[in-house]
Amino acid sequence: MINIKYNFFMPKKIFAANWKMNKNIKEATKFINGFVETIHESSLQKSSTLTNKEIIICASFTLLPVLHELNKNHNYKIGAQNMFHEEQGAYTGEISPLHLKDVGCEYVIIGHSERRQYFGETNEIINIKIQSALKHNLIPIFCVGETLAQRENNETKKIITTQIQEGLKDIKLTTNDQRLVIAYEPIWAIGTGKVATAEQAQEVHALIHALTNKNISILYGGSVKPDNVKELMAQPDINGALVGGASLEIESFAKIII
Repeated sequence: MINIKYNFFMPKKIFAANWKMNKNIKEATKFINGFVETIHESSLQKSSTLTNKEIIICASFTLLPVLHELNKNHNYKIGAQNMFHEEQGAYTGEISPLHLKDVGCEYVIIGHSERRQYFGETNEIINIKIQSALKHNLIPIFCVGETLAQRENNETKKIITTQIQEGLKDIKLTTNDQRLVIAYEPIWAIGTGKVATAEQAQEVHALIHALTNKNISILYGGSVKPDNVKELMAQPDINGALVGGASLEIESFAKIII
């Protein structure tokens, strides 16, 4: 059991879609047009407001210019799923923070578990990327999380603490700093259909707030769906969601937000 004093910071609720390596230009265009209409109609039907909610679409690099163009008449935010830390140079296949800014990105996911697992990203690499993103006025969505084996071995607190401390090394944030978002994504719940209980998620979110000692937004990112989002969002330290598979369908993502 992790013993942490709860944090009652009340920022905007952030709902970030992580499309991963999905959708082509035609599919993305159809999604955005349908989603904007659906979210508007849903908010009217449920007498709900989007005023205190921020919607971010994090898509493949090829889709970012399309999302930027479509967003001229809308108000969602655009995020990338990764970036390299240098501005330019002989780094074949990489993309720089300047490229992301050029196509309207305000956010960038850094340190997703899939980047750690498949591409060998370490806490040190993630730290360098976060510093670069902040330098170029991009808001990092900094991902942390433990494996099932680590949780079963009661190592959750140790793993999360190390990831936070090493990932944010030499980064100075101010109170109520909105230049950084953290996403807690229990690796054992990503794409598995499993989900941490609201109490399990709250416990880790409270730990992260205590570690950072800052009123920053912390999102939950582990198989968030319409049928579990309400209970998760009711927790005092959960400030939104990083949504994977459920963000690929208009209806499910709209229901999560509204």
